[in-house]
Amino acid sequence: MCWRCVAAVLMVALGPAARAAETQVAVAANFTEPAKAIAAAFHDATGHTATLSFGPSGAFAAQIAHGAPFEVFLSADAERPRQAERDGLAASGSRFTYAVGRLVLYSATPGLVDDAGAVLRNGTFAHLSIADPATAPYGSAAVQVIAKLGLTRVLAPRIVRGNSVAQAFQFVATGAAELGFVAQSQVVALAGGSRWLVPATLHTPIDQQAVLLRTGIANPAAAAFVSFLKGPQAVAIIRRYGYEIRAR
Repeated sequence: MCWRCVAAVLMVALGPAARAAETQVAVAANFTEPAKAIAAAFHDATGHTATLSFGPSGAFAAQIAHGAPFEVFLSADAERPRQAERDGLAASGSRFTYAVGRLVLYSATPGLVDDAGAVLRNGTFAHLSIADPATAPYGSAAVQVIAKLGLTRVLAPRIVRGNSVAQAFQFVATGAAELGFVAQSQVVALAGGSRWLVPATLHTPIDQQAVLLRTGIANPAAAAFVSFLKGPQAVAIIRRYGYEIRAR
């Protein structure tokens, strides 16, 4: 029986009790704020509770492979949800792109980052923060941009790595790094500072995919959350945080 059918049968069988279920959701760090807003709207609309955990996509993928009790996975890339499918850890046919992320070079200092990113080549700064490219897709995108600009060797001594894009942003926000590559969603609502919206042509697309994990197939709240993520309320929130939506 397909996961959608299982969810439908459970909703009928459990009746009102199904409306008070809870699901455990692993969320890529860049999607922290929109995920909180979506979870609140989801609860208001359905009565279900989505309990969110935030961190690097790569770390979550490893935890899921080792039996972590997450039921939905919102990754910052497509490869890790695809691998979960290949490994039999996800419900077949449940994977989809919920958002397309944009990379931003950001500084809390007004005027430091120009609107073409020339500061990377010409600017005076000691530290450039990025997320760990081994576990965080935004870190991988940052490394690609630096290489595309021919600055890998020049910038290598100045790079400080956060374990996630959330920590990369914290380095900039606290002054530990003068500038850093972060997610647009982290700075879209911030006034002040300076930033460069990195052209998407400088790195592979940041297709952020979600998948219903096999551990969540029998939980109506998990299937409902995945469905809600595709709906108009969630899409409006996602766009408000600067993400793009692919045609489905």
